[in-house]
Amino acid sequence: MEILLKKEDISEKPPVRILAVDDREDNLLSIETILEQEHYIIVKANSGRAALKILLQQHDFTLILMDVQMPDMNGFETASLIYEREKLRHIPIIFITAHNQGEERMYEGYKMGGVDFIYKPINSELLRYKVSVFVELYQKTHQLLNHERKLLAANRNLEKEVEERKLKEEKIHLLNEQLLENNIQLKSTIEELDRFAYVASHDLQEPLRKILVFSDKLQTKYKDSLDVEVAQSLEKIAKASARMQSLINDLLKFSRQTTVNEDFVSIALNPLLQDVIADLEVEIEKSSALISLDTLPEIWGIPSQIRQLFQNLLSNALKFRKKDESPVIRIYSEPWNNSTRIIVHDNGIGFDPRYADEIFMVFKRLHSYHEFEGTGVGLSICKKIIDKHSGSIRAESKIGEGSKFIIEFPTIKVRNQLTDIRADKVKIV
Repeated sequence: MEILLKKEDISEKPPVRILAVDDREDNLLSIETILEQEHYIIVKANSGRAALKILLQQHDFTLILMDVQMPDMNGFETASLIYEREKLRHIPIIFITAHNQGEERMYEGYKMGGVDFIYKPINSELLRYKVSVFVELYQKTHQLLNHERKLLAANRNLEKEVEERKLKEEKIHLLNEQLLENNIQLKSTIEELDRFAYVASHDLQEPLRKILVFSDKLQTKYKDSLDVEVAQSLEKIAKASARMQSLINDLLKFSRQTTVNEDFVSIALNPLLQDVIADLEVEIEKSSALISLDTLPEIWGIPSQIRQLFQNLLSNALKFRKKDESPVIRIYSEPWNNSTRIIVHDNGIGFDPRYADEIFMVFKRLHSYHEFEGTGVGLSICKKIIDKHSGSIRAESKIGEGSKFIIEFPTIKVRNQLTDIRADKVKIV
C-alpha cells in the first residue's frame, strides 16, 4: 500500500488562537493591537478565574499571554490550576510582568509551566517575535501530530489489507486443494460410470434378446389365431424391445468412446465414406436417397470412430427426411484456416436454429419417437468423437430448409501442438 502525503496536508495550518489574561482592559487592548496584523484570534479574559472559565469550554489555544500581578488570583496560581488539566498542559504560557521578578520568582514561574517572560511596558516587536516563535512551534507540532495520525491510520489499513490478503491466499489454497481432490473424485466417478454403462448395457442384452425372440415366436406361431388386440400388444412389445435394443447399443458405443484407445492414423475419407454408404444401402434404397460425395482430403484420426461419426450423420439425414421429397445429401470439404472442414448438407425437415447446440446433448430429442425412431444418443456420440479428435462440430438449419453439419478437424501439425499443450497442462496440475 503506497502512502502519499498531499502538498495541502503538509502546508495545512490550524487557526492561531491566543488567550490574553490581564485585569486591565487597556493592557488587553494593547496586546490585541500589537498582534492584530498577524491575523491571530485574540480571546480576552480580565481575571484568572475568567481565564479558567474560558478554558473549561475551549482548549485549542496556541498560546496564553498571562499577566502575573492580578487581584484575587495571580498569574502563577492561575497557571498552576490550568496545568492541572491534562488537556491544557500542551499550551505554552508567556508571563507578562511590570517588575523584575528576580531569579527565585522567575524560577517559580517556570516551575508553574511558564515558557518565557515579557516585561512592561511591552516592546511590540519583541512580543510579536516571541509569539511568532511559539506559533510556528505549535503549527509544526500540530502538523506532525496530524501526519502521525494519518500514518497510524494508514498503517492500520495496511495491516488490515495484509491480513485480508493472507486470508484470501489461504482460502485460495484450500479451494485449489479441494479442486484437485474433486478432480480426482470426478475422474474416478467418470471411469466408474463408463464401466457401469458398459457392464449394465452388456448385461441387459441377454434378457432383451429373449424378449425379442419369444415375442417373435408368439407372433409367428399364433399370427392367424391371435385376436387383434393381442396381436397389436405383441407388436408394441416387439417395437418397444427394438427401441430398447437400439438405446442399449448406443449406450455401449457411447461408453466405449472412453474405454477403447486406438492409435491415430492418416485416414482417406472417400474410401471410408463409400464403406459407410454401402452399410446404409438398404435405407438409401428404401428412401430413394441421392448421396453425392466430393473429393475429400485425408485427416488424422481413429478410423472406427470417424466411421461411426459419418454413419450417425448420414443416418440422421436419411431419418429426418421430408415425407414428400427424396433425401439429397452432399458431402464436401472447404479450406478453413488451420483445419480441414467437412460439410454434410441435406434437404431434410431441418430444425429451429435455437436448438443448434442442444441437439448434441445426450438423449436430447426434438421429435418424439412416434414421429422418428431413435434414442437421442447419435449426435452426442458425434460430439464426443470430435472432442477426442481436438476438432469441432456445429449445425446450421432452419425448419423445412434442411440441415448443414460442419465438422472441423485440425491439421496434423496443429493437432500435435494441441496434444503437447494438453500434456503440459497435465504436468502443471
